[in-house]
Amino acid sequence: MKLFSLFRRRQQSTEPASEPTREREHLEPGLARTRSRLGQGLRALFGKRAIDEELLEELEEQLLVADVGVGATQRIVDTLRREAKRARSPAEVRDILRGTLIDLLQPREEHGSEASGDGPWVMLVVGVNGSGKTTTIGKLAHKLRGEGYSVLLAAGDTFRAAAVEQLQEWGERTGVPVVAQGPGADSAAVIHDALAAARARGIDVVLADTAGRLHNQSNLMAELTKVRRVIARFDPTAPHETLLVVDGGSGQNALAQARQFGEAVQVTGLALTKLDGTARGGVAFAIVEETGLPIRFVGVGERPEDLRPFDATAFVDSLLGESVDEDGTAPGS
Repeated sequence: MKLFSLFRRRQQSTEPASEPTREREHLEPGLARTRSRLGQGLRALFGKRAIDEELLEELEEQLLVADVGVGATQRIVDTLRREAKRARSPAEVRDILRGTLIDLLQPREEHGSEASGDGPWVMLVVGVNGSGKTTTIGKLAHKLRGEGYSVLLAAGDTFRAAAVEQLQEWGERTGVPVVAQGPGADSAAVIHDALAAARARGIDVVLADTAGRLHNQSNLMAELTKVRRVIARFDPTAPHETLLVVDGGSGQNALAQARQFGEAVQVTGLALTKLDGTARGGVAFAIVEETGLPIRFVGVGERPEDLRPFDATAFVDSLLGESVDEDGTAPGS
């Protein structure tokens, strides 16, 4: 089973043709702060001024302030410097910017690897304390149950009793079984027991929680490496996804997290959470540009349905949505 491919395919087959517009409607409120921060530079860009070096410098500053990152910002500005010369209207400039932003993210819309024939599809979820890791697992369980998958949760965060309780609450809320042991139990053993239980019960998906840790805590990062080895011994193809959950408000620190976790456990995808509470959502472009990791999900609110499968076009359109009117001019111009 290839979970993300199946998820996309089911979504495409059951949603109406207006799904891109509906997805943008879901995202726009949650990205309002980031859109506002970028707004000044974008309004200047889409206004009646000519595309000159002064304007490009202003845009560059706005992108950097929004945590778009040096590499991604340079690519955006270079593309506009090259392509905007052929634009005949502010609307055409907007289209060039839109296409550039989508191109930065879209090639990373990859899907997880396949599970073996007799085992569950396994997602190992990692991240620093406070990133929203356990909540993300609960929301994923809710989403997958709604798509018809059977799900089991592994309470691998054994260092924080509240994390086990939180996961068990999500299990009760979503009707999903949870495999847990007492505080201080070996995390790898808990996850192994969960995998064995899932195989015995014919469960489709296992979502494995892990202890939150700082990316520079080498001893705890080594434990994650052990967890991954144990999972691989159970099923050589697993984990099929190692999801790093990153607080969208952490800005450029998210890059350090992605690098360090990637070295320890071979991260294969990202979930950017809490984007509704930050103006720094531009970090999505920085992470993708500098690490090459694909974004799987974005979190834009507290409700389970506010964890959205990442769609590059909807994400970019949500950021640009209020920047210009339909005629391509800046609001109020």
